[in-house]
Amino acid sequence: MTDTTIESAKRAAAIQAVAEHFDPSATHVGIGSGTTIVYVVDAIKARSTNPHIRFVPTGYQSRQVIVQAGLTPIAFDSLPEDVTLDIAFDGADEVDEELNCIKGGGACLFQEKLVAERAKKFICVADYRKNQARLLTKWLTIPIEVAPISVPTVLYSLRTLGSPNPKVRTTLLAKSGPLKTDQDFFIIDAPFPTLLTSADVAAGKGKGDGSDGKWEVNKLSQAIKELTGVLEVGIFSGMNGVEAADLRAREGARSAVVGGQKPVAVYFGMQDGSVQVRTSK
Repeated sequence: MTDTTIESAKRAAAIQAVAEHFDPSATHVGIGSGTTIVYVVDAIKARSTNPHIRFVPTGYQSRQVIVQAGLTPIAFDSLPEDVTLDIAFDGADEVDEELNCIKGGGACLFQEKLVAERAKKFICVADYRKNQARLLTKWLTIPIEVAPISVPTVLYSLRTLGSPNPKVRTTLLAKSGPLKTDQDFFIIDAPFPTLLTSADVAAGKGKGDGSDGKWEVNKLSQAIKELTGVLEVGIFSGMNGVEAADLRAREGARSAVVGGQKPVAVYFGMQDGSVQVRTSK
């Protein structure tokens, strides 16, 4: 498919996602990173009549997109602690049937997860290439943000978990060394076999704990996150924002859950100009 087809698909998905989920009366909106998000911001600008909305970027690139659109950005760490984002829009590198996502191709996964978990709901916008039945089908590695000093230990641990050849991501100019995130951390890209969904494990298609060479999405994310030196894992799984809010309402002070990582809906722009919507229900 041509670049024009891909860009048209991204634009169509963004326009429909914003039309169906953006509320002009919102006060705070999360804006993710990547090429698709440019179309999201354009669509918001076309529909927004409220100059008081504050837009929370997930990194330098998304902040520039917000500013260039004439909208008002606010840093994540400037948000009052009692403020929840009305909604967050972001892309993904791959999405499976259960709406689990891989993110981090643009090295903004830590801030993307902060924003997703702070939102009442996260809407994912992507093109048809990102629509897969299982994670690690076309996008073959999991981005992991790590402290530079911990890289050798984390690489060894990832190989122990079953990643055949995890590597530190370098800049486009290799002689400049490892790519640095907005936190001055490094990114490790770790390949694993295609991940199981929770439904796969329930159907007996694998244990999901890595003991048979097969990992379930949530279990692998947890195993990697527990490695000392790992700041964040580019797997967005578990609950979505609506489910997290329900849990907090039920458990109150007993729950430390802030929000959900998964989108409540994913909008895929297709080759033929249509938009395919996958929801959590």
